[in-house]
Amino acid sequence: MSLIMLIIMNLAVMASLYVALFVLSSVFGIYIDQQSMSGLFMMAALFGFGGSFISLFMSKWMAIRGMGVELIKTPRNETEQWLLSTIEKLSREADIGMPEVGIFQAAPNAFATGWDKNNSLVAVSTGLLEMMNHDEIEGVLAHEISHVKNGDMVTMTLMQGVLNTFVIFISRILASMVARDREGNTNHMMYFMISMALEMVFSLFATMILMWYSRHREYRADEGAVDLSGPQGIYYALAKLGKIPREQLALNEDYRAFGIVGFLGSFFASHPPIEARLEHIKEYAGA
Repeated sequence: MSLIMLIIMNLAVMASLYVALFVLSSVFGIYIDQQSMSGLFMMAALFGFGGSFISLFMSKWMAIRGMGVELIKTPRNETEQWLLSTIEKLSREADIGMPEVGIFQAAPNAFATGWDKNNSLVAVSTGLLEMMNHDEIEGVLAHEISHVKNGDMVTMTLMQGVLNTFVIFISRILASMVARDREGNTNHMMYFMISMALEMVFSLFATMILMWYSRHREYRADEGAVDLSGPQGIYYALAKLGKIPREQLALNEDYRAFGIVGFLGSFFASHPPIEARLEHIKEYAGA
């Protein structure tokens, strides 16, 4: 189901961008000439930033449906009441608006998403609620609230937009050079195939840069968790999660970067190794 939702979202993003180009040219008389360097860069920026920001604005909707998040409107039991009151307390201390709160069926994990720090979503899994005590869960919630407070979702979107722009721009320039014959004519089929192949290759390098920043902000969110709820909760929560096989902890790819843990490994890891995070927490807390 989440894969279908992702495909639908991507199609909607692409369709909306093509509609935007049509409106610019037909209504406002603004035509982007992709044959010129400036026009190509404008087109790359439109698609690079446009797709990222549309995804950001749709992030809560996608998370709720893609992860099967059940929002807590009225608490049905003590656990839900405690969850709401704890997030309300942490949000007040972090000076952000109260997020929507939800629960999803999965192994121990949690994530935050949303386009604005006063209009966000914090969701925890049933596995996390079953595995951890209140202090540990609060540490995890403080970590997610710190992501919201730091504006990590918007920052990641801006970085993604910049990287997307240059991936598209450089790929199209190189493709136009390679696909041109001696008379200066462009083989459009070759241009399309080469540009798509180059975008895939350059996207790998762009992802490496984005994931480097993602690992950096995880340390900052851990520091925020220490500031909001003390070092013990987040420390022992991560220590417990470190004993579970990685494959069981990973969220769907769309939400992995904003979870408490993700796939751990190499240049494409969204999170640092848990051992490194535990050491950083001890150093930051002065333990």
